[in-house]
Amino acid sequence: MYAIEINQLSKVYKNGVQALDGFDLCVKEGDIFTLLGENGAGKSTLIKILTTYLKSTSGTVKMLGLDLNKEADKIRKQIACVFQQTSIDTFLSLEENMLFQGKLYSIPNDEAIKRMESLITVFGLSSYRNLPVSSYSGGVKRRLDIALNLMSNPKILFLDEPTVGMDVQSRNAMWDMVRKIRSELGTTIFLTTHYLEEAEVLSDSICIMKKGKNIVWGSRQKLTKLLDINYIELCLLNINIKKIEKYLCNKFPKWKLILKDSSIYIQNDKDIMDLLLKVLLQEKIQFESIGYVKPSLEDIFIQVLEEANI
Repeated sequence: MYAIEINQLSKVYKNGVQALDGFDLCVKEGDIFTLLGENGAGKSTLIKILTTYLKSTSGTVKMLGLDLNKEADKIRKQIACVFQQTSIDTFLSLEENMLFQGKLYSIPNDEAIKRMESLITVFGLSSYRNLPVSSYSGGVKRRLDIALNLMSNPKILFLDEPTVGMDVQSRNAMWDMVRKIRSELGTTIFLTTHYLEEAEVLSDSICIMKKGKNIVWGSRQKLTKLLDINYIELCLLNINIKKIEKYLCNKFPKWKLILKDSSIYIQNDKDIMDLLLKVLLQEKIQFESIGYVKPSLEDIFIQVLEEANI
């Protein structure tokens, strides 16, 4: 069953800007879904419509089987959204914040306490419950913010760039939290992020959008098969990698090369391995390894946007 079904959704603002243009999408219940797109692609507009902050110009949306245009009040009770700016009251303690959230949703006190204790355990917040919220790090505040929004036991949780500004350790901890929310609470998660690694690590399904349109969506494996491309990875040894890249670009101007760290990735449109090896041997270019690799999500993202004829 689908948690979200979007059909031909459009949004035109009063100034004439069209943010969404016949957008279609389905998100399965219990999935971690990620929405990707460049700035101005329409991600924020779509999130605002799905979270009932904004009305669409045309099209239909069903969430949990309910019509968004007709049953927005019922939908609001079953969803939660965590924006980049936290909604925590720093003058209250962790427990006070969570119990106050329970009152906002008219949750009986005994039930609110049970939910609070469960979420404190899931999110590893036990050691912070008696400390002032103002003393928390940004990562802990973000975890608490998500826990607060789960007090209402939503069936769909929207996370708008949940790890922006976090260090690597805090980001990895947040990824674990997102997985726990899905596995232990069964919540459908709708995620937006600018970190392609985050989407690749977490997502059951991914949508790449451009100029208000759904360009491609599906599982990571489906996106790879859809593009039907692979790369040759050339790992070099102690040489000027930019010099080698420039040499290959000049010698083979039709080849598509990507430079990453100490490696050069060459799109294998045709079988060029034999030719590449011949050149490396002739020019006595030392390399550590060479082989075929599947495209990363970053490769897919770049190519999809380049090929989108809109």
